[in-house]
Amino acid sequence: MSSKDARGDKGASTGKRVGGNKKMSGAKLSTGSKGTGGGKKAAGRPHCGGKTKSQASSRQRTGRPSHRGASFDASALEGAEFIEVSNVALPLDAGLESPASEVNRPTPVPLSTEADHPTPAAPAASPAPAEGSHAESLSRAAIASALGVAPEDVASFSLVKRSVDARKKSNVHFNATYAVHLAQGVAYDALSPARGVNVRAYDPPAPLAIPDLRSLATSSDERIVVAGTGPAGLFCALYLAEAGLRPLVVERGAAVDERTAAIESFNAGGPLDAAANVQFGEGGAGTFSDGKLTTGTKSPHIRHVLEAFVQAGAPDEILWQAKPHIGTDKLPAVVKSIRERIISAGGEVRFLTRLVDIELAGGAVRSVVLEDSRTGAREAVEASRVIVACGHSARDVFELARDRGFALERKPFSMGVRIEHPQSLINRAQYGSAAKHTALGAADYKMAVRVPARANGTRTDATSENATRGVYTFCMCPGGEVVAAASEEGGVVVNGMSRFARDGENSNSALLADVRPDDLPGNDVMEGVRLQREVEHAAFELARRNGGVPYAAPAQTVGDFLAGATSSSGQAEDKQLGGTVAAASEARRRTVVPGSHRRVGASEPHSCMVVHPSYPRGVVWCDLRECLPEFICEALAQGLPLLDAKLHGFAYPSAVLTGPETRSSSPIRMVRGENFRARLASDLPDSDEEPATRIYPCGEGAGYAGGIMSAAVDGLRVAEAIAAEFFSR
Repeated sequence: MSSKDARGDKGASTGKRVGGNKKMSGAKLSTGSKGTGGGKKAAGRPHCGGKTKSQASSRQRTGRPSHRGASFDASALEGAEFIEVSNVALPLDAGLESPASEVNRPTPVPLSTEADHPTPAAPAASPAPAEGSHAESLSRAAIASALGVAPEDVASFSLVKRSVDARKKSNVHFNATYAVHLAQGVAYDALSPARGVNVRAYDPPAPLAIPDLRSLATSSDERIVVAGTGPAGLFCALYLAEAGLRPLVVERGAAVDERTAAIESFNAGGPLDAAANVQFGEGGAGTFSDGKLTTGTKSPHIRHVLEAFVQAGAPDEILWQAKPHIGTDKLPAVVKSIRERIISAGGEVRFLTRLVDIELAGGAVRSVVLEDSRTGAREAVEASRVIVACGHSARDVFELARDRGFALERKPFSMGVRIEHPQSLINRAQYGSAAKHTALGAADYKMAVRVPARANGTRTDATSENATRGVYTFCMCPGGEVVAAASEEGGVVVNGMSRFARDGENSNSALLADVRPDDLPGNDVMEGVRLQREVEHAAFELARRNGGVPYAAPAQTVGDFLAGATSSSGQAEDKQLGGTVAAASEARRRTVVPGSHRRVGASEPHSCMVVHPSYPRGVVWCDLRECLPEFICEALAQGLPLLDAKLHGFAYPSAVLTGPETRSSSPIRMVRGENFRARLASDLPDSDEEPATRIYPCGEGAGYAGGIMSAAVDGLRVAEAIAAEFFSR
């Protein structure tokens, strides 16, 4: 159900929102078929009609330079108070001052019974830099040039979105979108936009209205249970709580403060805590990642999620950054704030509580069994609905769903390694001579190629649709670290994270190859999980066999991986390059423990740079082919040179591969209907009837998302579907 449907024609809308208020700061990112902005005309004084003296003089001052584009239809702007101007080329120095302001930070919206909220009169965008500052002057001049007017004709402006344009290394600049208010008397038909500049009426983003369902959630109703506090579970629970439905939220892991302490202890060499680690606990796996808020999906809920994060303490700039991120150092406080908001709205949150059983009656859920993760004590709880937002690593929940007769299916997932480079190498490859400009920060990348495929070690028919396999980078962490992400005893898993400043010595990203259902033997739906476990355990044993401490990770330089040779600890300790190193076997057996991380900006030339592995439990130089499937290694080996052709230096011989990365997505999907309810395996495949289970698979673990943003959006969609069911009572 769309957000428009949630506001509905049933008179239940209250205007309560997960994100947004009447006067909001931050960017409007593209969130739907309209793109940034839309066809609506904001209220306000019209800018139309004939040219005034002021406008004529403005035209004389600016003229129509040769770079001006074709004439545009000024009548489309009739009645607009603000216009949206996109594709504005902005010099890098304009980014030296942040346009964000604490004064304009959105504030949490209290519960209310208002039927509607008015559309904001002012742009829901970030304020401009301080008036009179150099950045403000540069921004105003760029907007004026883009519109073909004089700088004084731009009365005010607000930043909507900004990205880096590095397509030409000789001209790296920002590409910006602004909401602009022109000076009194400047007619829209006097504008002469530059080629490539788009002008339209500014359409402020609509807030998310949440219906007031408190009168329908009587005390006799069973609880709505939300299993999981990752992005999907948190945002689903937040919506339901603010609608007055008092959800019970259960999380198998610990609250974020206890979880952070457990992870720090593990990183320092302590034992693995199966209930509090990088995978399990408040906020989900994304809490200890870069906190990237990008997604390939389009939904108006993207804006709502960003606003909710800002309300919870995230930096305002995520609202206007083209590639927003929060950072691992800031995410714990943000997710804690969202939890507190759920509780203040009437929800209940229980940590260290596992969902261990679901009881159905007549094809619909009747109750769930919850277990204390520490003591094993169990409790049966009557439930009217259950949202399964368990995350991609809750393998016991997959087994429970299979055993209780729910329809599951294999889905494609990926497997590979983390690849680490010096961040300065990536900066120079992406930005050229502008790499050291302080307004740019640490560069990122996102790449994908296709290579000839093998399935189960046998080359597929070249004429089949599976003749190629995708190799790609994922979850790139600029200035970040490789994370120890194990959640089960005796298995090694790696992931990546960055802090908000992204100022570490290295960059890292997942380097992955597709694993398709037909790569797996047999018909067991759990075969993908079995492969993940097999690889994780093999990595643990490989590192131990080569002299590593428990949970040390196997690693290999790119040069040695491509040459089929085992790397040596000399690569890190003696600063030799990453080709084959004839070091003593005893040296190869030592675990290379990461030292302190230097900051970006090391002056040593790339030709003699050495990558210091950042994995906190230490790495052991091994041959990664001894723990990863052959078809994955072959795909990575073929993909590395192709990716290097896209980003010079990506296959840098001393770059470090640390493995295995096995948890990038779920290998299983819980099948759900159009009403978001889980299907039973006994349902007829050609039946037109929607499932009646009142079990709602949600987010990444259930197979319907692939990151923080898409999971959070899916949580809101499921919550809206449940709200619609209450409407129909």
